[in-house]
Amino acid sequence: MFDFFIHAVSVAAIYALVAVSLNIQAGYAGLLNLGHIAFVGVGAYAVGIAHHLQWHPGLGWAMGIAAAAVLGFFMSRLGRNLGADYWGIATLAVAEIVRTIALNEDWLTGGAQGISGVTPLWSSLDAGSARWAFLATVLLVLALAMGLSSRLGAGRFGRALRLLREEPALATSMGYDLVALKSKATVASAMLAAVAGAFLGHYISYVGPDFMLASETFLIWTMLMIGGLGHVGGVVLGAFLVQAIYASMPFAKDWLGIGSDVAGAVRLGLIGCLLLACLLWRKDGLVPETLRKL
Repeated sequence: MFDFFIHAVSVAAIYALVAVSLNIQAGYAGLLNLGHIAFVGVGAYAVGIAHHLQWHPGLGWAMGIAAAAVLGFFMSRLGRNLGADYWGIATLAVAEIVRTIALNEDWLTGGAQGISGVTPLWSSLDAGSARWAFLATVLLVLALAMGLSSRLGAGRFGRALRLLREEPALATSMGYDLVALKSKATVASAMLAAVAGAFLGHYISYVGPDFMLASETFLIWTMLMIGGLGHVGGVVLGAFLVQAIYASMPFAKDWLGIGSDVAGAVRLGLIGCLLLACLLWRKDGLVPETLRKL
């Protein structure tokens, strides 16, 4: 039971890290990125490929962060001549292209079978100590990411992103380069998401194309909308709440005496009801963004 608790918190912390990364784009800048999960997949595949080629794990992390930054810059440049909604569709298409490449390039990514046997992050420790060490590492990185993201949002760059979100014409008249702001936000978000992907690849010792399904992006968006777009603590709370529902389903299945298919439907229904309740009664999320007023 205690091992399951460590597992649930570890997975929730990884998803919270992804939510914090998306919040830089969606919460601060108001960018509709529907392909954010591609950055997570790139980070995970980088550590998987490094393991497959017997390279040092640190090189895999560096490759994943760099590749995600390049992909993020490419995505942001797609939005130069596209409206917000069309850019969102374009990001979804880019993510599907990346997933299709991973699905078909067997020589590099393992194809549909993926890459298994990825070395755990703390392989030198025994199983129990390795679980604790991994959890401590992820929570530490999450705390650092929350602190850096909060500092970023409270600084000049964060205020520029919020001005871009609320009054783009005013931002342009004040001399801000909107394309450059979008590029910086997307690249920073992509690099942090790649770190979360690397953690995920090491944790489950497997990387596959299912990491980049569009439903995963929508799940992250749900966490943000429940927790509160633009508030770092809120999006982390939303991530842990959604993962708590996921983790509780095995116990609910046994308690209610229902099958796995029904349990999956109940899980999605509970998340949907929570999201709907927030949209109806707390449209800014459980922890709304606090803006400084003049």
